[in-house]
Amino acid sequence: MKPVPSGRLMPTADGNDLILTRTFRAPIDDVWASVTESERTARWFGPWEGDAAPGRTIRVRMAFEEGEAWTEVRIETCEPPRHLAVSTSDEAGDWRMELRLSESAGTTELQFVHHLTTTKGIGEIGPGWEYYLDMLVASRDGTPAPSFDDYYPSQQAYFEALAD
Repeated sequence: MKPVPSGRLMPTADGNDLILTRTFRAPIDDVWASVTESERTARWFGPWEGDAAPGRTIRVRMAFEEGEAWTEVRIETCEPPRHLAVSTSDEAGDWRMELRLSESAGTTELQFVHHLTTTKGIGEIGPGWEYYLDMLVASRDGTPAPSFDDYYPSQQAYFEALAD
């Protein structure tokens, strides 16, 4: 498999937004469940635990990362089934991300936005999000999970060029 990178970089007042989009032939509520229900997120990203609500922090296990580490994720905004904004802070830095969903004629578009204050490391970040979003697609379609080796380092130059 040779996945084609789809991310784009949009300048903002605070840096840049890395935006990746996936489209599903499914109702918005079903796609929302895939990105918010722990038993469904476990299939493509990792399970989570805690009392999920805006202003609260949950723990997410990165099931497809080395060591399957748990990380704390703060829910900034949750407006079902259209908008979820979260943030996390760890040794990798401070990360702010959003999921924006819209539906038209039985098709749901999911827009993933990673708010970047710097483009340093985008060559690793971009392929990682492409991989995870394709994991979401595979989990919904019942197709085999992709291999991260198909994303990195082959997509690194694409994402680094976005920052030039």
